[in-house]
Amino acid sequence: MSRPTSPIPPGRPPSRRGALTPTLIVVAIAVVGFIFFANVWTDVLWYRQLGYFEVFVTENLSRIGIFLAGFALMFLAVFFAIRVAYHARPVYAPDSEMRDNLNRYQAQLEPVRHVVMVGLPILFGLFAGSAAASQWQKVLLFFNQEPFGQSDPEFGLDISFYLMTLPFLGFVTGFLISVVVVAGIAGILTHYLYGSIRLMERGVFTSRAAQIHLAVTGAAFLILLGANFWLDRYAALQGNGGRWAGALYTDVNAVIPTKAILAVAAGLVAILFIVAAVIGRWRLPVIGTAMLIITSILAGGVYPWVIQQFQVRPSEQTLEKDFIQRNIEMTRAAYGLDQIQVDRYDATNTASTGALAPDAQTTANIRLLDPNLISDAFSQLEQYRPYYQFPEALNVDRYEVDGKIQDTVIAVRELNPANVATNQQGWLNQHVVYTHGYGVVAAKGNKFTVDGKPEFLQSGIPSTGVLGDDSTYEPRIYFGEDSPEYSIVGAPAGSPHREQDRPSGKEGDGETQYTFTGNGGPNVGSFFNKVLYSIKFQSSDLLLSDGVNAESQILYDRSPRDRVEKVAPYLTVDGNSYPAVVDGRVKWIVDGYTTSQYYPYSQQEQLSAATADSQTTSGRTVALPNSSVNYIRNSVKATVDAYDGSVTLYAWDDQDPVLKAWQKVFPASVKPYSEMSGDVMSHVRYPEDLFKVQRELLGRYHVTEPVSFYKSDEVWSVPNDPTVDTEVKQPPFYMSLQMPDQEKPAFQLTSSFIPQIVNGTARNVLYGFLAADSDAGNEKGVKAESYGKLRLLQIPPETQVPGPGQAQNKFNSDPTVSQALNLLRQGASEVLNGNLLTLPVGGGILYVQPVYLKSTGETSYPTLQRVLVAFGDKVGFAPTLDGALKQLFGGDSGAAAGDSGNTGQTPPAPGTTPPVSAGAQADLKAALDEANAAIKAGQAALAAGDFAAYGEEQKKLAAALQKAIDAEGKIPAPAPEATPSPGATPSPEATPTATPSPAASN
Repeated sequence: MSRPTSPIPPGRPPSRRGALTPTLIVVAIAVVGFIFFANVWTDVLWYRQLGYFEVFVTENLSRIGIFLAGFALMFLAVFFAIRVAYHARPVYAPDSEMRDNLNRYQAQLEPVRHVVMVGLPILFGLFAGSAAASQWQKVLLFFNQEPFGQSDPEFGLDISFYLMTLPFLGFVTGFLISVVVVAGIAGILTHYLYGSIRLMERGVFTSRAAQIHLAVTGAAFLILLGANFWLDRYAALQGNGGRWAGALYTDVNAVIPTKAILAVAAGLVAILFIVAAVIGRWRLPVIGTAMLIITSILAGGVYPWVIQQFQVRPSEQTLEKDFIQRNIEMTRAAYGLDQIQVDRYDATNTASTGALAPDAQTTANIRLLDPNLISDAFSQLEQYRPYYQFPEALNVDRYEVDGKIQDTVIAVRELNPANVATNQQGWLNQHVVYTHGYGVVAAKGNKFTVDGKPEFLQSGIPSTGVLGDDSTYEPRIYFGEDSPEYSIVGAPAGSPHREQDRPSGKEGDGETQYTFTGNGGPNVGSFFNKVLYSIKFQSSDLLLSDGVNAESQILYDRSPRDRVEKVAPYLTVDGNSYPAVVDGRVKWIVDGYTTSQYYPYSQQEQLSAATADSQTTSGRTVALPNSSVNYIRNSVKATVDAYDGSVTLYAWDDQDPVLKAWQKVFPASVKPYSEMSGDVMSHVRYPEDLFKVQRELLGRYHVTEPVSFYKSDEVWSVPNDPTVDTEVKQPPFYMSLQMPDQEKPAFQLTSSFIPQIVNGTARNVLYGFLAADSDAGNEKGVKAESYGKLRLLQIPPETQVPGPGQAQNKFNSDPTVSQALNLLRQGASEVLNGNLLTLPVGGGILYVQPVYLKSTGETSYPTLQRVLVAFGDKVGFAPTLDGALKQLFGGDSGAAAGDSGNTGQTPPAPGTTPPVSAGAQADLKAALDEANAAIKAGQAALAAGDFAAYGEEQKKLAAALQKAIDAEGKIPAPAPEATPSPGATPSPEATPTATPSPAASN
């Protein structure tokens, strides 16, 4: 008997393709799994090193547990729905043609039936588990909730029910409804596929088993729907769909009662479905379902609409009055506005001689340095090396100097490895050599040098100044807002230094080297950890480089905000962290907020919109996420050590029930503020983003009388920033300020209000001024009672005090000011308007704006050249604030500004006329003649196409203008008139100007 012919040619080995595909799949799964493991395990190492492993474990175990619960519910529901439907399939189908079609489908499905019956529930379970896990915060808040001790005005329930119980119950009912719907659909499709449900000419055929299955599913759905209707009664208090937040007249008198009716009706219809499953008659549940649908349309939609249109609208003000009052009270409580102090401020527009005498301390501290403009000055004067950098926007803080509180503009010298020479930008330099910045730089906020530069309190390399030196504080900045993605630091004792530290303090000594000695990151010395981090950062160099040793640590996630967000995932972090020299270290201070969108009767605000201003739109500060809230508390103050990255969280608002709940979830992560050192306490400040949210709400909710609130006739707006071209809100400003009811100045965060902006226009007169007390004291663990006090000055509309926009317009349109600024602009120099500060001093409102000059060239930086001031309709303009104030207040403001000691720039005493320096006048005239000559020669060269000659003339022009400015500063300003006429604009100090050529004027 012959053998069958083999399909494999003789001599060729059998094909192994059958094993290749499974092998590749296994390898791919193993690779993906190891990458996943690498990311998880490196997170474990990071949290353990930082001391917040509890947060990682609790969060992830909660996510896993909730995922498994959600997965199990969906999997079991879908699996048993399919299984029950399959086992209840009929033996014979009533229609042969239909049976044949279904038999073909069944035959195709049969080989993979077991896979489908298990795989489909697994697939839906994965989706459901992932969706459930994302709600882990709601689950944890529910099981760890804390009472507020306050009740809602409608149902009398504690506020915690709305913030911590209702969101959880809503999540559970919504999830269970999804489970029932998906399982019901899976069961119906299975019944249909196997013949238990048939579409026939006479109608729909359903087997007895299918009827019971559908009845149970329908009953479960209706019970859950009824529960959802019942919860909707309470959710009505969180509504934001009307003109005012919360349950209004129609909600209370129509929506809430009908929701209760619908909940009961859904329960009754569910009972009818159960009865139908027992007796096999479907007429009653069908009728009940139809009635429920009709009732939901009529009672849930038509009836409230009729009430609203025909009862509420004709008498809206009367009927909604009580509910508007609820909205006002609850909104003010939710945003911390209920304790605000409101005072009438009868501001005067008359700048009287000596008016600033009662505000002498405030006047002495008026800030002249704009932290948003002088970054280039810090860079040019204090950067030292291209691999250092300063942020675009610096920060305002205060320090005690010679026994007095001094407002300061402060920044740290951070690392910028991108500016290392191109031929040195290898992996080793980027991640092992250039690892950290160096030192704090701080300047007086109220003073500047004669030539317009910042007057530094702390500067230099090595770092020296009133804040300390290398022996009193650690100047190295490993963790900051612009730190590299990761750095490898540390080495065994006795090893040679490899990190670039700082330029030497002695000329010609080169650079110093350093080795990190702290505990700043996970150890990356072992081969296994090197493999993990090589995968995480996708770098083979990290695995192979000799720059990684047994004692190496890897520093990453180095932004202070990012570190706080990771160790406190329940917080919304303020967009502006700032450095402070405290306790011998440089520490970043970060504000964290607990928020909610479920506070009853509270108006919702979108964080990104409420906190947007000229700072966020320009990218100088981080914008908050695009999420809605109607409750916010500055519950946590955090510090991040700039050297080792250690994070400390302090429970700043320890009475916040939301924070208390999270402290039960993460009991070891947050310390009481009683452990905060006095040094740190002295540098905390009222957070900007909270203040911006509050001022946005206060534009409407400063009105507490419901009738006036209804009319919206007293709505305010935050003024647009007059120093930028776009219509964007003016940012709040930190300054030392003594409010009218205070005995001494305090560090405050301030903002102003004008009438409501409608369609981009508004009357730019001042209606309100808001200040938040930011002084928390300097005693360990003791928070000053005045901290966080909000004071609102309401200015009577009839006073007609100019707003910031009007003040800026006065500056721009004043002929003498314009003429002087045009002189400064000659030679392509740029005049920059600094921040426009608003101060309630002298019985009125004082505006102060520094004016900077920036010449052309890559190494140029702004220098403060003039100060503009306004009070009422009067304008002052001088090289110093002190001189400008004396102009403004009839020769004697009554107080000395911080820059009054600037040599050669102090205006003469009132009533005296010092002799004019003939030499200075001659120098000024000669300089202006040179400027005019350079302008004409430059225009002639430009017309002839000689660009080289034109460039030379521009340099001569810039030099001549600088000579003119220097000469002008030596000429004393003329004494103001003894009795200025009311409302007149005094002439700023005499400023002879060059006569520009026609071409230069264009």
